[in-house]
Amino acid sequence: MKITILGTGTSVGVPQIGCTCAVCTSSDPRDNRLRCSGLIEVNGVRILIDCGPDFRQQMLRLNDFRPIDGVLITHEHYDHVGGLDDLRPFCAFADVPVYAERYTAERLRSRIPYCFAEHPYPGVPRIPLHYVEPYVPFDVTNKDGVSVSVTPFRVMHGKMPILGYRIGRMAWITDMLSMPDKSFAVLHGLDCLVMNALRKTPHPTHQSLSEAMANAMRINAAQTYFIHACHQIGLHAEVDKSLPERMHLAYDMQKISL
Repeated sequence: MKITILGTGTSVGVPQIGCTCAVCTSSDPRDNRLRCSGLIEVNGVRILIDCGPDFRQQMLRLNDFRPIDGVLITHEHYDHVGGLDDLRPFCAFADVPVYAERYTAERLRSRIPYCFAEHPYPGVPRIPLHYVEPYVPFDVTNKDGVSVSVTPFRVMHGKMPILGYRIGRMAWITDMLSMPDKSFAVLHGLDCLVMNALRKTPHPTHQSLSEAMANAMRINAAQTYFIHACHQIGLHAEVDKSLPERMHLAYDMQKISL
């Protein structure tokens, strides 16, 4: 399995427009954070997790134009779905299925209705919606018929129910404040956990760094990478150095092999 962390930033990205703090003006490229997304490759199947407004820029950076076999959506917020229209070039290979809870899918239909019209005009991305449910595994299949099993699980974004995803021995969680015990049970035996840590101080809908560290210790993955960070988390070099063994502050375009 190969994991590429395409973006590690929160909704406004880093640098934040108009900010002159030490993080936003840092010359360390690890302090420059596009909106959160990840690309998972396993057995020839390529799965995108979330497709935010920086997706086009992330794909140009990656410079690896190959099919995307499925897109997993965690929730409806713009920083996680704003780039769906930019899937157009990948439809040259085949349709790109999008997997989401029914609630989220219906909001995508209302937000970009031209993508899901009965008779779409030429050039519209072909991104059929597939409904998924927490704790019910489903398969993502590539053009060669190779399938990878994905297990969605419940995560709470403040009071808003959203999804995390487990693929093999890795799991991806974003925008979490808490999650039920049933979801912790899904996460036993991970080699890699990618999970949100917004900043050092508490937030009403996202984990702080200390909260993320506590949950990472409970999950006990072999390695944990923190994402969805804002500028208030601090300089990458300093924060990463302060973390416990087996925990890391992720950065854009970081590649992890399992």
